[in-house]
Amino acid sequence: MIYDIIHITTYTYETSVASTRCAIRLTPRASIGQKLIQCDISLSPKPQDRRERVDFFGNPTIEASIQQPHARLRVALTARVEVMRPESPAPALTPSWEATRRAACSNQSLDPASPVHWLYPSRLAPLHAPVTDYARESFPADRPVLEGAQELMRRIKQDFAYDPDATHVATPLARAFENRGGVCQDFAHIMIAGLRGIGLPAAYVSGYIRTIPAPGQPRLQGADASHAWVAIWCGEAFGWIHLDPTNAMAVGDDHIVVAIGRDYADVSPIDGVIISAGGQNLEVSVDIRTLGDP
Repeated sequence: MIYDIIHITTYTYETSVASTRCAIRLTPRASIGQKLIQCDISLSPKPQDRRERVDFFGNPTIEASIQQPHARLRVALTARVEVMRPESPAPALTPSWEATRRAACSNQSLDPASPVHWLYPSRLAPLHAPVTDYARESFPADRPVLEGAQELMRRIKQDFAYDPDATHVATPLARAFENRGGVCQDFAHIMIAGLRGIGLPAAYVSGYIRTIPAPGQPRLQGADASHAWVAIWCGEAFGWIHLDPTNAMAVGDDHIVVAIGRDYADVSPIDGVIISAGGQNLEVSVDIRTLGDP
């Protein structure tokens, strides 16, 4: 599957901004099952300083500085990505979750993909006893690790309501868990915190999911959105397997990976600092098309 992606972010400021420094993580990753064919990211106003690097976890990052006064900042991504993911293994073939935990804790590698980086609590996915207890229910003794993770994913889908008004980007994990509602970011953080609470490595993945219209209905431009899901390490033989708790599904060719981190703070699409005295308004539009779409 080949996708064309347009992602436009526009900040409008109440008063003129003297300067902006920002980090942009919008470039889709080139990885197993995903090939980046073309990518362009433009900023308006044009930055005086722009540098590109790859962070520790392998995420392409643009660092930009705008030193001229401006009342509006527009960041536009256009990209073409080919996605053809390998089939996920049969869950019963993966090692027990206890064996996976032991293997992760004894791993000697400090490579970015090593499970040791993903075992510990992070700022937005802290350990929380009720979340750990909730996750533990899916992992009885000797259960294959992927079987347990898939059940946990399905339970989150069943027990939590998707409600964009229930949380915002700074809502603590404990509150989202208690309220049993939120969005994909909350569900990913809850699943990650639960897995780490029982000693299993888990990562936060940001990206896109293709929105497929109902039969006979036109496709709506801008209907697609940024998305988030979870990657769980299933031992040396199977590596990282991606699961989407918002939709209770294995990640496949409808998902496009942008960035991987310990939680949302590592992978936020745009963050930075502005010098201004007023507030701001944010508008985001995402459009994803496959080749041949009208």
